Amino acid sequence: MASKDIESVLKENRTINPKAAFRKTALVKSEEEYLKLHRQSIKNPEKFWSMASQDLHWFKNWRTLCKWKPPFAEWFIGGKINVSYNCLDRHVLSSRRNKAAIIWEGEPGEKVTLTYQQLLGEVCKFANVLKSQGIKAGDRVAIYMPMVPEAVVAMLACTRIGAPHSVVFGGFSAESLKERINDCEAKAVITADGGFRRGKIVPLKDAVDEAVKDCSSVKSVITLKRTGQKIKMGKRDHWYHELMENASVDCPAEQLDSEHPLFILYTSGSTGKPKGILHTTAGYLLGCHLTTKYVFDLKERDIFWCTADIGWIT
Repeated sequence: MASKDIESVLKENRTINPKAAFRKTALVKSEEEYLKLHRQSIKNPEKFWSMASQDLHWFKNWRTLCKWKPPFAEWFIGGKINVSYNCLDRHVLSSRRNKAAIIWEGEPGEKVTLTYQQLLGEVCKFANVLKSQGIKAGDRVAIYMPMVPEAVVAMLACTRIGAPHSVVFGGFSAESLKERINDCEAKAVITADGGFRRGKIVPLKDAVDEAVKDCSSVKSVITLKRTGQKIKMGKRDHWYHELMENASVDCPAEQLDSEHPLFILYTSGSTGKPKGILHTTAGYLLGCHLTTKYVFDLKERDIFWCTADIGWIT
């Protein structure tokens, strides 16, 4: 079928104007103000992004905004930065230290709230756990977990020590997991004994066991006890809670290059072999920060709510 024969039904012609009270406190108060920002970003990108980058914490300021040789681009050349520090430490050093960073509720009904201070402690401990398993800057880590707070801890711990991570959807098969582990040559896999989905247990660790049979790069598998079901533990297997028990909360964030690899996200693989998209540190971090700041217009007292649909595992 030719594209001209496809009829789009996703058309919206309404204009919904915000209330005056909302506009008064908004970060971008009008369409004119938005268009002004957009023009600035086009006409003088160096000035625009220089100002935007000041929202982040830099261990060392960057010297060159962008080097672009299509299709490759490098951003904030010469800068030193860390995602974990920007997500946690800089807030802990402010009045936000006791503010809720994560408010979580699982499928069976458990509830967990972690402040920025508490989350930083968990991240530092797990970063030291990763180090104890021989993970260092540049080593890849695969994360195959339910939607639990420990998944966030694992991702931020990886960013803290400069280990690029690859999150693999817990609904993917052992074969799909194996493909992604082998492609990025992950040195460790972080998983759980299982996860909950619509009242049933998804056996995540069983899938990992099947996958890593053919993954020579994997030296360590760290398993979170989530469902309590019986699983097999081999020579390279470790329980999350046991490793965390005596881990130190002292783990300074690594000062990483702006272009240091941050994470690898793979395509679904539905039309062929999964392709890994590599995101680097500073550009991705600032893009997320600015998008969140302007699109969601978040204020200090706001709570950002994200619900997992039935396809997710908790």
